[in-house]
Amino acid sequence: MNDKPETSRESDTSKPRVRTFSWGDPAIGADVARSSSGVDFVRKIMLGEVPAPPIMDLVDFRLVKVEPGAVSFEFEPAEIHYNPMGGVHGGIVSTLLDSAMGLSVLSQLPPGSGFSTLEIKVNFVRGITEETGTLRAEGKIVHPGAKVATAEARLVDRQGKLYAHGTTTCIILRETER
Repeated sequence: MNDKPETSRESDTSKPRVRTFSWGDPAIGADVARSSSGVDFVRKIMLGEVPAPPIMDLVDFRLVKVEPGAVSFEFEPAEIHYNPMGGVHGGIVSTLLDSAMGLSVLSQLPPGSGFSTLEIKVNFVRGITEETGTLRAEGKIVHPGAKVATAEARLVDRQGKLYAHGTTTCIILRETER
């Protein structure tokens, strides 16, 4: 005998949402990266001359600014990004900041160089939902070292209100180290 009362929830009967997406071959970008300066490579991604990394298609963010030492992405929060409590998952926010900071580091590197994140720190300032609107992850290099670089990023809305910020430490990898 089951002592649990039966409950009915509207969400139990709603149709599941479906999402499909496609992405370009990441090997194409990796080949271009080996022969391009970091800033030229990131600009080629922004201009659609090489496929964007699959993570950009998965999460739905896009490059909107590329300068030596500074990279920005825009992002439209959506239900697909939600955590169980009904807000954008912190991992999505961390991915945006990590991408802006990492590509800011890459934008300072010569051809044949790359990087890997050693450490990332994210501070979440306020919650994000679909109603928040367009957000911009603005990354910039703090220290462009020969072996270790640091960068920072801010996630802001169109009015400049801060939603999260972070810092990173990256190791610089030369062609022979990759």
